[in-house]
Amino acid sequence: MKEREDTLEAYLKGIVLNLPESPGCYQYLNSEGTIIYVGKAKNLKRRVSSYFNKDQQTRKTRLLVSKIRDIRYIVVNSEEDALLLENNLIKRYKPRYNVLLKDDKTYPSIAITNEYLPRIFKTRQRGLRGATYYGPYSHVPTMYALLDLCKNLYHPRPCRQPMNEEGVRNGKYEVCLDYHIHNCAGPCVGKQSREDYMRCIGACREILKGNTAEVARRMKEEMMQLAEELRFEEAQIIKKQYELIEKFRARSEVVSHLLHNIDVFSIESEETVAYINYLHITNGCVNQAFTFEYKKKLDENDAELLALGIVEMRERYKSLSREIIVPFPVDLPEGYAQQTIPQKGEKKKLLDLSRLNVKQYKFDRLKQAEKLNPEQKAVRLMREIQSDLGLKELPYRIELFDNSNIQGEDAVAACVVFEKLKPCKKEYRKYNIRTVTGPDDYASMKEVVRRRYTRLTEEGLPLPDLIIADGGQGQMEVIRQVTEDELSLSVPIAGLAKDSRHRTRELLFGFPPARVGIKPDSQLFRLLTQMQDEVHRFAITFHRDKRSKRQTRSVLDDLPGVGAKTREVLLKTFGSVKRLKEAGAADLQNLLGKVRGLKLYEILHQDTDGRK
Repeated sequence: MKEREDTLEAYLKGIVLNLPESPGCYQYLNSEGTIIYVGKAKNLKRRVSSYFNKDQQTRKTRLLVSKIRDIRYIVVNSEEDALLLENNLIKRYKPRYNVLLKDDKTYPSIAITNEYLPRIFKTRQRGLRGATYYGPYSHVPTMYALLDLCKNLYHPRPCRQPMNEEGVRNGKYEVCLDYHIHNCAGPCVGKQSREDYMRCIGACREILKGNTAEVARRMKEEMMQLAEELRFEEAQIIKKQYELIEKFRARSEVVSHLLHNIDVFSIESEETVAYINYLHITNGCVNQAFTFEYKKKLDENDAELLALGIVEMRERYKSLSREIIVPFPVDLPEGYAQQTIPQKGEKKKLLDLSRLNVKQYKFDRLKQAEKLNPEQKAVRLMREIQSDLGLKELPYRIELFDNSNIQGEDAVAACVVFEKLKPCKKEYRKYNIRTVTGPDDYASMKEVVRRRYTRLTEEGLPLPDLIIADGGQGQMEVIRQVTEDELSLSVPIAGLAKDSRHRTRELLFGFPPARVGIKPDSQLFRLLTQMQDEVHRFAITFHRDKRSKRQTRSVLDDLPGVGAKTREVLLKTFGSVKRLKEAGAADLQNLLGKVRGLKLYEILHQDTDGRK
C-alpha cells in the first residue's frame, strides 16, 4: 500500500514539475479516468503546484487531492481564452468538485428560427439548429411583454408550418384565420413581401436585444417622412406602432439615459450556495435581468464564483459590453472588460438595483425550500443563533425562565422548553417558590434554577444547549452563579432585555453581558420575542390560577371528609357557608345521612378551643 502511494506521488509530482508556465486549463482525473475537477490558471505550473502544498491545503482541498490519480492540461494563448475554456469544460463534464450551475431549463427563452419566413415563439428547449435564442427570462411576464410587443407591432406569422421559397412561389400555402383577424400579413401567399417581412423580423431582433430606443427613433423618422409626403393613413399606422413601443419603454426600468451597454453583477453567498444577479443596461434601460445560483463544492470564495458567473452570463447573452459594474474587484483577464466599483451616483444605483434583485431571489428560494422542508427554517435560525452567540453546538434545546408575583404574594416561577425552536409543552414546568419571602426576583430565580438543574443532573437528563433569562444582566448573573459556581455546569446563558413598555429590546450574551446586534424586523428577533412571550404567558397563567384558587377558598375547603361533590351539594342546598352553619343537625342528617350529617354539624359548631 505504501509503495503504491509513493509511486502515485512520484507520478503526479513528475507531471507537476513538467507543467508549462503558460495560461491554460488543468483537469484532475480519478482512478476511473473521470474528470473530477477543472480549473484555469495564468501560470499552470504555479497554480497546480499550490494544490499539493500541504501547508496551504484546506479540508476540502485535501479531500480533492486524495482522489487525484492523473492530471491533464490544455495550453491556450491568453488568460481570457483560459477563462472561456474553463467555463465550457465545466458545463461539458460537470466535474464533481467544481461549483455546479443550477439547471435553468425551467426558465423560458424566445427563439427566432432561421427559415425562409422565420417564426418567433417561446421555448424551454434551446436545441433547434440555426435558431437564435434570447433569454432565458427568469421574470416570465417580461418575456410575454416582449412577445406581445413584437406581435402587435410586426405580426410575425404565428403558424408552426415549415415554409420555403419554392412553396411560396408555387402557391403551395393558403391564408389561415390569423390573416383574416389581422394577426398575420399573409407572407405565405405573397400578400406581404419577404423583404418587408424580414425587415419586421429584424426590428423584432433589435427589440429582443433591448434596442427599443433605436427602433422607436426609426419609427418616428418614418412617420414624419410619411406625413411630409401627405401619406397620412400610412403615417397613422406607424404612429400607433410608435405609441405601443413608447408605452413599453415607459414600463421598463429606466435607470439613466446616459448609461449604455453596461453589465452589472452582484452576489449573495451562503455556506453551500451562492446567488448571482446579472443586469444588462442598454440605452438607459434594463433589458436583460437574470439571477442564477451556484452550488459550492470546495472552499470557493465570492470573488471566484463571481468571476465564473460573469463569464457564464456574458457568453450566454452574447454580451460585448466593455464595462462591468461589480461590488468588489474580480480576477478577470487583462483587457477582458473595464471593472467599475461605484461608491455613488447612477452606477451605484445600478449596483444597488442588482443587489436588491439577488437578495429577493435568495429570499424567495429560501421561502420555497422552507415550505417543502419546514425543519430547514429551524435549522437555519439555530445556526444563526449559534453564529451570533459563538456557541460550540447548535442550540437544539433552549430553556427560558420567568418569575411572577404581586408584592411577594403567590410567588411562582415557570420554565418553558423549546426543541428545534418549537415549544415542547410536555417539558414545561411550574414552580411554587418555597424559600423566598417577599418580592425578591433574584432569590426566586436562584431557587428555581437550582431545583431545575440539580434534578436534571441527579436523574441524568439532558441539559439545555442554551438558557435564556427573561430579564437583563441581573437575571443572567444569578443563573450563572447557580449553574457555574454551585453546580459546576457549563451552559451558555443569554438574556432578553425589555424597554419601558415591556417590549423586547435586545439580546444579551456573555459575562459581562454584551449586546448582540439583531435587527428588530428579522425572523430571529421575532422568534426570540415569541419565546419570551411564551414563558411570560405560562408564568402569569400559573400565578393567576394560584391567586384565584386562594381567593375563592372557603371554610368548606378545609373540612375533613368533605370532598368536591359534597361541597357542591351543600352550597347548592344552603346557598352560603353562613346559612350552612345556621342549619340544624337534623337538616344535615336528612341531606348527608345520620352519621356524616352529625359529624359535619359537630365540626361546624366547634369553638376556637376545639370544644363542642
